Amino acid sequence: MLKLLNRFQDGLDATRRLDFLGPLLLRLYLVPIFWMAGMHKLADMPSTIAWFGNPDWGLGLPFPELLAWLAALTEAGGAILLLFGLAVRWVSIPLIITMLVAIVAVHWPYGWQAIADPSAPFANERVLASVEKIERARALLKEHGNYDWLTSSGKFVVLNNGIEFAATYLVMLVTLFFTGAGRWFSLDFWIARRWRSMA
Repeated sequence: MLKLLNRFQDGLDATRRLDFLGPLLLRLYLVPIFWMAGMHKLADMPSTIAWFGNPDWGLGLPFPELLAWLAALTEAGGAILLLFGLAVRWVSIPLIITMLVAIVAVHWPYGWQAIADPSAPFANERVLASVEKIERARALLKEHGNYDWLTSSGKFVVLNNGIEFAATYLVMLVTLFFTGAGRWFSLDFWIARRWRSMA
């Protein structure tokens, strides 16, 4: 039995030759997320700055112009660097800070869930209250709208806007900070290899 377990472990150990896949897939997953977030902010910077600074309907952050530009450029520029695997550990730092600010300033009051699901763990009062609202909305749409057409692209949900997605991106960025961009498919790998050969 021990020999069989050792063979299985040897098989698992052999997959370490593919260790570049983890960082590569994390990077490629995060690229469109940060690119879209950054470009959305850059597309209308006056509105982005207003949202960052307004305490009534926005985030109420100090220095909103500076922080809005930093967030937008970090996200858009970070997406490009992640795509090419360039300075990945370095760019992970401001992206991690951006995610921490998003978690605390935007998503924290709404709990864990991004999409309200009352049957899931961590369902708070806001999520539980969504059940009645979504059922009422469905009833209204079935009675007064073309419900089949409206749901042909997917079911109706209530956006809870909790920390779930931002926390997931944070964990992915922390992983990239510690692992780096990965071998073979990153400029970081080839630059480091070149510098080491010159030393």
